[in-house]
Amino acid sequence: MILIIGGAFQGKKEYAKKTFGLKEEEFADGACCGEEELYQAKAVFHLHEFVRRNLKEGRDIGGMAERILQKNPSVILLCNELGSGVVPVEAFDREWREATGRLCCRLAAEAEEVHRVVCGIGMVIKHG
Repeated sequence: MILIIGGAFQGKKEYAKKTFGLKEEEFADGACCGEEELYQAKAVFHLHEFVRRNLKEGRDIGGMAERILQKNPSVILLCNELGSGVVPVEAFDREWREATGRLCCRLAAEAEEVHRVVCGIGMVIKHG
């Protein structure tokens, strides 16, 4: 599994396409895809929105990292970094931010590679 992180609108998807030779149709959108699609897609963008949707619907996301790694070990995941900046006022937004950060930490620990994209420029922060 490969994890690509970065701020909003920093070019993560274009970077993934260029770096890994992905086509648009190979991506699932975490903002609207189902869990099964997450386990079958070659790449998933908006992973943070998948987490948000599941939390809003009252689903437990504990064990999600393990399920992803077990069911789709070669997936490329793209996720916004939510932990920088002002702490949200709304309790739900703080819960979402923390859940997404913890999920990314678990995924990064097991990932083959982790890339961080800033201004369209990717940096490999973990390899092998």
